[in-house]
Parts: sequence; structure tokens; C-alpha cells
Amino acid sequence: MIQYGKNPTSEKSSGKIGIGVDYGTSNTAAAVFDGQWVYLVKLGEHNDIMPTAVYINREFSASVGQQAIADYIAGNQGRKVELSAEVLGEARTSTGQMDHGTNLPTEANTNLVYGQSFQDSSMPGRLFRGVKRLLGSKSNERIMVFDRPFRLVALITPVLLQVHKCLVVKLSQIGLSLNDKHQIDHACIGHPVNFEGQGEEHNQLALTRLQEACGHAGIHSRNLFAEPNAAVMSYLMNRDEVNAEVILTIDFGGGTLDLCLLAQKNGDYEVIGTHGVGLGGDHIDQTLFRSLLFPLLGKGERWQREVDGRHVDTLFPFDAIEELIINWTVSYMLNQNEYLTPVRDMMTKGGELTTKFERLYDLITQNYSYQVFQRLKECKERLSSQEEVLLDIPEINVSLELNREHFNELIAKQLAQFTTAVSDTLEKAGLTDNDVNLVIRTGGSCLIHAVTQILEQRFPGRVVEHDPFTSVAAGLAIADYQMQN
Repeated sequence: MIQYGKNPTSEKSSGKIGIGVDYGTSNTAAAVFDGQWVYLVKLGEHNDIMPTAVYINREFSASVGQQAIADYIAGNQGRKVELSAEVLGEARTSTGQMDHGTNLPTEANTNLVYGQSFQDSSMPGRLFRGVKRLLGSKSNERIMVFDRPFRLVALITPVLLQVHKCLVVKLSQIGLSLNDKHQIDHACIGHPVNFEGQGEEHNQLALTRLQEACGHAGIHSRNLFAEPNAAVMSYLMNRDEVNAEVILTIDFGGGTLDLCLLAQKNGDYEVIGTHGVGLGGDHIDQTLFRSLLFPLLGKGERWQREVDGRHVDTLFPFDAIEELIINWTVSYMLNQNEYLTPVRDMMTKGGELTTKFERLYDLITQNYSYQVFQRLKECKERLSSQEEVLLDIPEINVSLELNREHFNELIAKQLAQFTTAVSDTLEKAGLTDNDVNLVIRTGGSCLIHAVTQILEQRFPGRVVEHDPFTSVAAGLAIADYQMQN
């Protein structure tokens, strides 16, 4: 529970309740505000924050959050992928003779026409992560789940249903009456400044889809609020006095980087500039995987073998598996002979090659990509407060030290993108660094030491950290409370 508000009053008994839902690319959070207190909603068994994940099994039953990830791992660990060809139709061959009764060619035989082999007949279920990134794309209206087409809205709704269910529990726990249905059928829904997508209408398309999913989840009355603006609102409500004419808020999360400029006017703040970039912690984690682990898994090694009686020496075809490795939700697709046969051959070469490709073999056959990413995330988080950490991944027999300087070198491209985004935000508003009186940073990726250093150098003494993982949900709840009549 977090206390907000300057002058707690008897408003708590007024019957109003504010509800905020922060549906994120990586994680989802929710909060309730009663005019005096902000209550975070417990969305998981052990955590207020829930991974934004949906797992659908072959019976089309869905699990969400950490349970969805657990179901995915349990179903795919050690599982051999068996691809079967897709039937596209039938082809009939003719004898060349006419059937005088039908005036059509007589048929000799009928054959099925197959498409590319891509159906995984033994797949126990599908895991969906990062669906938020697809909301603004017109080309992703439906996604096939086994033999059924699922609208994107249907892949969002289970997460929001879980949020609604947990909201009901939370309101009951804090002693608020549930007799008034209005208390649980409304919420303020957060959204990034810019969704990922192309075209002028991609933001509106994303918002329409998100609102529809909320409706299916029982949230029928919805206010929309930009996520960085919500972070500012929760920060301001928690302070007796903020003497800042211009505030820059930076929400650097798992999937997006959102920035917002607010200027003081008539005792309140109004938005004077926003900017959004498709950059987040997930991109940094993938960079770490590529840079630190790919060389230990065989990338760049030569593959020597005998083919039709002649010696062949080429690079191992690591590029064919890279994208599947760093996208852990689909990495199980590597567990098929097309990819494993070359790996098994490299395991027989001896020495360093055997060690590297045994790691790769274990990664693939035991579907360890998720566990590896978790170790990378933990390593990244520890580097926010430590100069040097140990990256220990026992699943694939890797242990190496990583210091902050090397880490910063590896993510130099992302840091440059971050710096450019800050500059672009100010430039579009006609402001300089010196015009900004206060910088509020939130979101998990804002904890990265190099990010805090960049901001401190540009805005010395004016940068504050604000509830990295829950500030948006809290601000949305406060906004929802204030927007009610």
C-alpha cells in the first residue's frame, strides 16, 4: 500500500473509487485509489506485477501470467518437434479421355497438395508474449492457434479478465462494498505515447483493440491515459509542493520508451510534448544474449565435413537459428532434425567445439531459452547497483564475469537511441536541457546505471526515481478517481 494525497479527508466515504490498469508489453499492474490511499492489486500468487503472458492449450483453455510461462516450459522441455505438411487442396490428373455423360475429363487419380511443412502436430499449446506490440498493425488482425483463427483482442482478454478478477478480490479485502456494480466495471487504461506500427491510424487501431478487450473483461467504462502522464500524476500526488515549471517524465519499460513534457499553467500542468520509441529492456536482453552467449554456443565456428566424397569447410549455419534462439516463446521450434543434425555433428569434433555445441544442444532440446533470459535480466538488474557481477547459467554450463563498463559497451547502440529520444522530445517542444526543472524517471530500464548517468549529466540535480514498476498503475488509478463526476 502506498499513501498519496496532500490532505487526506473523508472523501474515502464518498463512494468513489479509482481503478488503474497498466497493461504492459512485458508486465501488467493494477491499482485502486480511494481518495487517500493507493492500493496495488496482487495479480499473481506472490507478486503484484504479472507477466503479460497467455498460454492456450489444445483444448483452447487459457492460463495467464507466470502460470502461462510455467505451462509453456513444462509442455516443451525435452519435447521433440514433429512438423507435418499442411494440406492446401487436391489435385486430379486426367486420362485424356472425355466422360460423355458429364462432358468432363475422366479422372485417373487424386492427390493431396501439400504446403510448406510448418505444422507442429505434437505442440501442447501456444504461448503469447508481447502482443501489445502487434495492436497497431493492420496485418495482424488474426493469428492461427492450432486450427482456429484468434483475433488479437481474444489474446489480450484473458490477461484483463485476470486483472478484473483480482480487482474484485482487492476491493473486498480493503472493505469497499461491491453492491454497487459501478465500482468494478470501470477503469483508467494506460497506453504508450506511440504504439508500434505503421501509418497514421495505427495508434487509434491499437486503442480500439485494447478498449474492446477491456469490455470483454468486464471493464465497460474506460478512460484512456498516456502512461508517462500517469507516472507524473502519481509523483505529484505524493508531494506537498513541487516547484517546477517544466517536467520531463521518462517511462523506460520492457517494450517501449515513452517521454512526456509538462509545463505549469494556472497552478496545474499541461502536456506540451510527447515522444515514443520502440525501445525497451527486452531489446537490451536480446543484445546481451547475442553478444555474450552466441560465441559460447558456436557462432563463428567452422563446420568441416565430408559431402559426396569431398571435403567441405564452411561457417556453421548459426544465422539460421539466431532469431529462434533470442525469441524464447518460439525457440522450441529448433528441436527438430533440420537444426539438430549439424549440431550433433559439431559435438563430435572434440575440444572447445564439443563444449560449445553441447551447450547449444542442451539449450535447444531442453528449451532453456526462457531460463537463460531470466539469468540475463537478473545480471542486468544487479549491475544497476554493482560494478561487477557473475553471470551464472548452470542449465547450459556457462559462468562468466561481467563488469559495468563492458555492459555499457555492449548496449551502446541502445544508450545512443535513448539519448537521441530525449533530445528529440525537447527539440520538438522548442526546449533545451536547461529549461527542464525536474526529470521523473520510471520503468524498469530506467534503473540501468548508464541511463541514470546520462540523465544526471544532462540534468544535474534535477532527476528523481519514481516507483519504477508501479508508478503508472498508481497514476492511472488517481486519474480515474479524479475524472469521475
